[in-house]
Amino acid sequence: MKVGGIGEAKATALVLAFEMGRRRIREPEQKKMKICSSTDIYQMMKTDLLDELVEHFYIILLNRKNQVIRKVRISTGGTCGTIADPKVIFKHALENQSCSMILVHNHPSGNLKPSEQDRRLTRKLSEAGKHLASSCWIISSL
Repeated sequence: MKVGGIGEAKATALVLAFEMGRRRIREPEQKKMKICSSTDIYQMMKTDLLDELVEHFYIILLNRKNQVIRKVRISTGGTCGTIADPKVIFKHALENQSCSMILVHNHPSGNLKPSEQDRRLTRKLSEAGKHLASSCWIISSL
């Protein structure tokens, strides 16, 4: 408060900000899970999807090192389907600056074979992702 223009409220806010910074530095960085195989995804998702009676659709967002940035539930449906809107999926991927994503959903029936709808959605999202990735431009300033 010795500096002109800084009152008690501002001084308190600054002390709090500095303390939060010190605490963040002291906290160990949380290790991110690295995805190396489908088994890793199964282990990560089994508690969310095991014994569910309706379909759920999730995306797992990854960084360049295949480390999990975030797991997002996109939708919950019925016993034979759910909606996976590509706009919503890519919105989450872009907001989290993910380099890749894994699509996950369950079949309450226990059928492990992907349906034709599953295959179509996968192709559709894969094509959209390719177009999105190829639309990057390098801009340099002089």
